[in-house]
Amino acid sequence: MATILKDTSRTFSEYLLIPRLTRKSQTADGVDLTTPLSAVESNQLPRFSINVPVVSACMQAVSGTKLSIALARSGGLSFIFCSQPIDEQAEMVRQVKMHKAGFVRSDTNTTPDAKLGEVIELMNRSGHSTVPVTSDGSATGKLLGLITDQDFWEFEDDLNNRVSQHMTPREEVIYGDDGISLRGANQLLHQHKKDCLPILDASGNLVALVFKKDYEDHQRHPMELLDDSKRLCVGAAINTHDYRERVPALIEAGADCLCFDSSDGFTEYQMEGMSWIRQQYGNQVVVGGGNVVSAEGFDYLVENHLVDFIKVGMGGGSICITREQKGIGRGQASALLDVVERRDEYFRDTGRYIPICSDGGLANDTQIVIALAMGADFVMMGRYFAMTEESPTPKTSINGQMYKPYWGEGTRRAQNWQRYSDGMSSRRMMFEEGVDAYVPLVGPLSEVMETTLYKLRSTMVNVGADSLSEFRERAILTMVSEQSVVEAGTSTVFQFSSNRELDRLD
Repeated sequence: MATILKDTSRTFSEYLLIPRLTRKSQTADGVDLTTPLSAVESNQLPRFSINVPVVSACMQAVSGTKLSIALARSGGLSFIFCSQPIDEQAEMVRQVKMHKAGFVRSDTNTTPDAKLGEVIELMNRSGHSTVPVTSDGSATGKLLGLITDQDFWEFEDDLNNRVSQHMTPREEVIYGDDGISLRGANQLLHQHKKDCLPILDASGNLVALVFKKDYEDHQRHPMELLDDSKRLCVGAAINTHDYRERVPALIEAGADCLCFDSSDGFTEYQMEGMSWIRQQYGNQVVVGGGNVVSAEGFDYLVENHLVDFIKVGMGGGSICITREQKGIGRGQASALLDVVERRDEYFRDTGRYIPICSDGGLANDTQIVIALAMGADFVMMGRYFAMTEESPTPKTSINGQMYKPYWGEGTRRAQNWQRYSDGMSSRRMMFEEGVDAYVPLVGPLSEVMETTLYKLRSTMVNVGADSLSEFRERAILTMVSEQSVVEAGTSTVFQFSSNRELDRLD
């Protein structure tokens, strides 16, 4: 007969943290949220770490170029989805790396012969108010001038006029030479009171743009996750079918970290893929495996020291229906606790520490805190990021409220047969393991993350922890009953939605 586990499949909402002693010297601002992404060998530093314990899911509706840049600037890491052609994924990685923490590749360009109306349409579509004018209209053509929204009056000027009639010509443009430091570029912006500085090579071709607003933005983002060349960091997802072609392309594009994107990582396919990567690249590539939900799955993936980190979770995502469709999976809290316990035993036995990623099942900020207290080194989320301004899906108005579409990688819309294929030659998706949905727009990623991370730091202070590792060691968790959930809510008081309601009672 089947083996029946005695424990119940638990979720994060069934637990609360018990407060510990808070020292007078502790403040939320002093809490260190740095966490490793690579395996940590005995008495060595991790090869790769992130500044905050948050990564975005490998999903079409989540991890696009814009969100990857925004998340890296907030200290986290995105994993650009692999359910797309190899060259397109590699190009997305390349665009993030080319952002270069201040040096931006121009994605909005025009020619001197273009009509003014075309430039206005381009500005409206891209959201940019400064457009380089190049000889061929490309991001690397010879710079001929700049045109901004200050160079014309949309409702007064003839929109059939040529760009050349309104642009600032090249001779009057302040620019920087290729190779200039970011500090030097910002000094030029300050000295000449400009908002945009083109960077040109020796032949006068456009290389990048530096913006005053980016300098100000950098000052507001001291946690930026940068590589040794001061470029933003980005991860990329891979699958078990075309990794021999996909991995080299992603590494060449500059990906800092890879992870297998699979609903079930406890397979020989993933072990073969991991072995091939290590044979080709040794330990120079940081690569994660998963997903698993048991100690047995953890043991399999850590064989032969191949994996850097392991993702835990199956069926816990808000748009995932694997458990309903196949009757397989596990409550996210139970899965995480089981794997973390085995990880800690493995560390005591071998001296090798494997970071754990809790993937899915996180409905709010509180559950992110609980996941980290339970032993996760970082969390992977989809819906959380799909709701932000920077996610790659378009805004949609529904009954006056702004929403964004959100769909799982297990839907027919994603066409991600590789993630769920069992190795058979057929590429037809027989049934879906995800759904299509809409999520409310909540605002810029930086603002959402700021609130989440402050809550996390505040809770860590309540537990008397100054770092994530200390948080895991000091955390004491208790189960909650249905009545304690009621007690914690606001069901026994009347909440006013505005001051006007209070005024009516006076």
